[in-house]
Amino acid sequence: MTRAAALATALAAVACAEAPAPDDGRLRVMSLDGCADQYVLAMLPDAELALSPRADDADSYFAEAARGRRRVRPGLEAAVGFQPDVVVRQWGGDARLLAALERRGVKVVEIGDASSLGDVRANVVRVADEIGRPEVGARLAAGMDARLAGAARRAGPPEPALYLTASGWTSGPGTLVDAVMTAGGLVNAAEAPGFGAVGLEALALNPPDRFVLSFFDRPGSDRHGVGRHEVVRRAVSVGEAKVIPAALLSCPAWYTAEAVEIVAG
Repeated sequence: MTRAAALATALAAVACAEAPAPDDGRLRVMSLDGCADQYVLAMLPDAELALSPRADDADSYFAEAARGRRRVRPGLEAAVGFQPDVVVRQWGGDARLLAALERRGVKVVEIGDASSLGDVRANVVRVADEIGRPEVGARLAAGMDARLAGAARRAGPPEPALYLTASGWTSGPGTLVDAVMTAGGLVNAAEAPGFGAVGLEALALNPPDRFVLSFFDRPGSDRHGVGRHEVVRRAVSVGEAKVIPAALLSCPAWYTAEAVEIVAG
């Protein structure tokens, strides 16, 4: 038997073994990654959801809401069993799964990458429209706008700061983190575009006056990373650091505005 034939036989067995879900009229929505989990939990809370295994991780904004919900691996077998009407993804799911969903006529809604707050807002409105909840998208976008406006009013004079994660990564121009810092009234001390590593020696010899820290609250996150250095700990102890929960930056969503509020103070 060829590999393709074996796969087809296995999938047929899965489909037969799975008892059809009761047709209660609810939309069946499958989420393929942690970012998509946040969107569907907020926009389609009453749908029949199949969330990703990461739905209640430490960097999940809606971790509490995800508990007790169905979880499935983002693969073809799970999709055959769940039979979704709509699939939402940012990065999850491989090419085989996406091709199979397309053949079956399943609607796939993509959450795009974002390097600006405008990109985030556009994502929110578009995804809500595509899943048939435009009123939710409008409400979330309006809330985002209000938070950003309030943060802009509170932001002080522009001051330089270095963004740093526990593992020692920073984020320069052209990234969403840079946009968050700028909107919060800071000047990003990282000049190289994109993401890059900060060396321990450079940090010790030329420490910045202030930091923006994130991804320190994930369990076991780089306990011995550059971001754990005494230079950083000392800055935090004297209040020269803004600490952003990982959940606010792990997905380009409306609540990214909360990260801006933290930066603005």
